[in-house]
Parts: sequence; C-alpha cells; structure tokens
Amino acid sequence: MNVCDIFVPGRVCLFGEHSDWAGGHRRTNSELVPGVVIISGTNQGLYARCRPCPGELVVRSTLTDGSVTGSWRVTMELSRLQAEAAAGGFFSYAAGVAAYMLDFYGVDGLEIDNYKTTLPVKKGLSSSAAFCVLVARAFNQVYGLGLTTRAEIEAAYQGEIATPSRCGRMDQGCAFGQIPVMMTFDGDRLGVQPLCPGGDFYLLIADLCGKKDTVRILADLNDAYPFANTPRDQAVQRCLGPENQRIVAAARAAIEAGDAAALAALMREAQAVFDEHLMPVCEELRSPRLHRVLSDPRIDEWAYGGKGVGSQGDGCVQFICRSPAARDALAAYLQSEYGMPCFELDIARPVSVRKAVIPVAGLGTRMFPYTKAVPKTFLPVVTPDGVAKPVIQVVVEEALSAGVEEIALIIQPEDEPRFRAYFQTDARPETLAKLPPALAEEARKLSAIGKRLTFIPQEHPGGFGHAVLLAERWVGQEPFLLLLGDHLFRSCETRSVARQVVESFQTFGDSQSVVGIYEEALSRVKHYGTVAGEWVNEETLQLTRLFEKPTEDEARTYLAVERHGRECFYCVNGIYALRPRIFTWLARQAADSAGEIQLTDALEALRREEGVKGLVVNGTHFDTGIPAIYAETVGKFGSAGVLKSSCSKVLKVFEDREVGERKERATLNAQHSTFNAQV
Repeated sequence: MNVCDIFVPGRVCLFGEHSDWAGGHRRTNSELVPGVVIISGTNQGLYARCRPCPGELVVRSTLTDGSVTGSWRVTMELSRLQAEAAAGGFFSYAAGVAAYMLDFYGVDGLEIDNYKTTLPVKKGLSSSAAFCVLVARAFNQVYGLGLTTRAEIEAAYQGEIATPSRCGRMDQGCAFGQIPVMMTFDGDRLGVQPLCPGGDFYLLIADLCGKKDTVRILADLNDAYPFANTPRDQAVQRCLGPENQRIVAAARAAIEAGDAAALAALMREAQAVFDEHLMPVCEELRSPRLHRVLSDPRIDEWAYGGKGVGSQGDGCVQFICRSPAARDALAAYLQSEYGMPCFELDIARPVSVRKAVIPVAGLGTRMFPYTKAVPKTFLPVVTPDGVAKPVIQVVVEEALSAGVEEIALIIQPEDEPRFRAYFQTDARPETLAKLPPALAEEARKLSAIGKRLTFIPQEHPGGFGHAVLLAERWVGQEPFLLLLGDHLFRSCETRSVARQVVESFQTFGDSQSVVGIYEEALSRVKHYGTVAGEWVNEETLQLTRLFEKPTEDEARTYLAVERHGRECFYCVNGIYALRPRIFTWLARQAADSAGEIQLTDALEALRREEGVKGLVVNGTHFDTGIPAIYAETVGKFGSAGVLKSSCSKVLKVFEDREVGERKERATLNAQHSTFNAQV
C-alpha cells in the first residue's frame, strides 16, 4: 500500500458522438452497424493525492475556481456504498465505484484529496467519468491491484451506472490519457486502438454558455432503436452507423497523416450529416448558439473548421486552429464577441526516441571458453543479405533502424580497444581494394556507425540493471531504446522489430514504457524474462506480472495468457522503449544474492507505478547467448532462400576474382619460366 498522485484528464469526442450507446443496441439487433468514436484526453483534468484509509471512503473535492467543497465520508460497507450511489449527487460517483471495487476486489478504505481541478463540469468533457476513473485508479494503485486500463474503465463505468446518472461507453476513455484513441462498440464488446498522430493539432474548445437537456437528447434518439420503424428512425441509424464509420475512418487517416486541414473538413462534414439526420428528431439539437458560432465567417481566419462536442446541443464547440498563435487569437475573439470561456487541447506528434543503450559487458560464461579470448557479442552470424557480421553490429543496426541518433555501449573497460578498433578504425586501403562493391559499402557503413557510438565502462559486474543504470547521465530525461547485446531479430514486415516497439511507445503517447514480447514454448521460458497481462488490442498486453526465468510450473500457474482460444506464454525479446523513470527504480533496487541489480525488478516497480505494455512483435527472435541456441541461430538467422541467393552473389564475386588471380599467376609463371630458360 502506498500514497500516490494521480492525474486524470477530461475527454473530448472528436468524432462519433452517440454511436457508443447506439452500437450497444447490437445486443438486440445484430444488423445494426457497430459504433465507433475518436476521442482524446484533454489538457484539463483532475489532480488528486490518494492514500489508504481503513474502514472509510473519504473524498475532498476542489472546484475549478479553487474553492473546496468540503470532505465527504462513508463507511466501506457494501450496502452503505450502494445506497449512497443510488442517492445521486457528485459524491455518488465515488460511492458507486467504491462499491464495485469492494465487491470484486475486496479493497479497504481510501482517502482521495482532489486538491486541484482544471476540468469544467457539465460541458460535455466527461468530468463525471474522469472522477469515476480517478476513484478506480486510486484503489488500483494504492492497493497494488495490478489492474489494466481496461479494467479501470470497467470499474468506472459500473460505478457511474450505479448512480441515477447514465453515461455512454466512450466516456471512460479518458483513462487512456492525453492521446487520441479510436473506440469501437459492438454490443457489450469494446475495442480500443490508440492512434499515432503524424503531426501536431491545436484544438480550442469553447463553452457556448447555453443550456441543453442531455436526457431529452438521449431519449429522442434512442426511440430509433433497436429497430427502425419509420424513415426518421432509418435516418438516425444511418447517421450513427455507416455514415459515422465512413467519416471516422477518414478522420483516423487524417490524424495519422498529420493533416489538420483535412481533419477540420471532416469535422464540418460530420456536423452537416449530424444536422441533416438528427436535428429533425430532437428539438434540443437545433442548438442556435452552436450554429451561430460555426457559421461566423471571422473564425475562418484562425481555424480550419469545427463542430459540436459531446452529445451536441448548446454545450461546447471545438475548432482545429491553424497555429498556436491563431488559437490564442480565436480564444480572445470568442471571449470578447460571445463571452465564451475557452480551453486548449493539444494533440501532439509522438515524442521521438533519440538514444539507445546496449549493455555488452556480460562475462559470457555460458559461451566459455570462446569468451576467454573474444567477447560473446563478437560471435559471427551471416545476415539475410549474405554478409558475415559480429552479433553486436547486427544489434547496433537494429537500433539504428528504429530511428535513434545515438547509441551507448556498456562495456568492460578492457574491451574498449576492441570495440573502437572494429567500429571506429577504417579498414586498410589494401583490404578495401580487394573487397567487392557490396562489402566496400559495408566498410563505409561501419565508419558512419562508429561516429554515433559512445562507450560507457562497467567497472565491475553488477547485473543487467546496473549496466542500464550506468547510462542514466548519458540518457538524461529522455525516453530511450534498450536492446540486449546478444539477441537478434528478423522482422516479418517492412518495419524492423525495434521500429515496431518504438512506434508502439509513441502510439501510447509516451505515457507507459513498452517491452517487445514474443510467444515462446513452455519448455524454454526458464531461460527468459516472462510476462502476463490483459489484451489492450490485438497485439498489445497491459502487463500484470513480470517474472525473471520462471520454472515451467511457475509459468503455467501465473503467466499463461489466453489468445485465440489457447494458452500462450510470452517472453521479453530484448527490446524495450523505456521512460527515464526506470532509472529511479533501478537506483532504489537492492542487489540480489549474487550481488546484481536486475532490470526485471525495476520494470515490475515501474509497472505498478505507471504501467508497462508488452507488444507482440511481428518478427522472429534469435538468441546467441546459449551454445545450443546459438547453433540454431547460425543456421536460421540468414533465412535460407534469401541467404542462399545473396551468398551465391557474394561467392561468385570472390570466385571470379580468384579465377582471374589464378590466370594472372599462371601467365606470370609461364613468363618467368620462359625468361629463365632463355637465361
């Protein structure tokens, strides 16, 4: 149990409003089209400090103006919590979530000090859902439950619907943080796909200062479900079904392309479709304030376009602005001309991962006696393009394929001359002269690689975690890529495996570290770090456990993950995209019985604090640190078909040169014999 600080943002629906509950009607009518939305966390939200409170739920809330509403408390008894939830009011949300957490997870009491609130309420930004997520996350973190984001969302949703208030399934998407997320709704099934913006988007949300009856809007639109009995019903279902899917798909493409103008054009189109099909159904959706602002020609000077927010009506309006300065000007105009308070929202291009760390200071005892003379990272392999390289070069090239600019090698001090000689000393001119063009190019690549390398000595063996910790000063406060020095990868797509891990990290908005994982046979998990978790999407696990080299029994009991109807085991593949917070936990780790600091222990602490995701990479993993597996790697890494072809080309170059040299020697010998005979 611990004290933790939590921030939960609000939620703005960029596209797809009302399709979440509409998609829920597929439980009754399977011919309906699933709902789909794109949401994003806001810059504004709820800040809280949370700690255990035996026997009681205590909540202190602060409004946006800084005033404190006072403390509210209730005993942690299921019947009392359920009664408080049913009574309604702001604190009923906390009671509803607490009842769910008590019933399903057996938690004790909690104190939540919501000491700061920047999120406006009742403006279509899901302030109530954010509060429910805050309560669920507080229980999760304070009591170390290890719940995934999806599980927190479920607890928040169940807690909110236990109150007189009702909410759609998208509202709790604020749990994913300040990143755009596409959510699909098919009956009770919820799908989540984080999006990776291709550029920066500058949004402005303005409070229309009007009134709307959300209950009325929902009641009128729900009349069209689950079956369309009139042309009006058909229009509603078409708007929230196929038309919505079409627009959302185009909006996703615009976000990933970084095209703000295209995204704004889709907002205008979405608003027009919404008005055409839904406005005739509900008087509340005529929203005169919203349409007055959207039709103001002055706004085109600062914004590409915009649309309504949330359930629509005269709640809030959102605009995609041309620049940060244009956003400031638009905010000033809306405030002076319409008296509308404004809130900023940034959807930013993912943070870049510029640095990589590769520890290669291990003693290599499993590869002894070879490693008595040569570091294990200089073991040779033949790559798919038919070139013989030391393992370390292949690993360095894998890191560079992910887009990193600098690489630190953690090495034994006595090995530094060998690394510098290989990477930073040019080949001799007489060697270059005899190389075919392809290998001469490899020599030039080595020279370029050497300029990107930094060598950090590990003076004494302190474990993998200790080696990573040595890079803290060099890394600084940036995310970084970490690779094992004896693991190789062959991607099954155009992106390298390291690139896949980095892009997954970027997709989740730099909010959680990501480790690459792969499916492994149960009999081999004893060699590797192994994980368990719950699926976030088809290829991503929210990790719930990390275990270093488990036994088969341990893996079978604690680490089995169901996928496609079968039991699977996932091991860490040796590529990590890590937040710099990992250094804090490495520094806190006590050495184990062998005197080593393990990365897995720090990762587990990081998982408990802020979460860690595991990406099932689309590629093949090869180990070179165990003799039997290294032998297997040597045979398979080059990929038979490609390797054979590439090798044939390289061998032919050398064979042709050797034949030429033999002919030249024979001619010279003949000339020499003739000369001797004459003499």
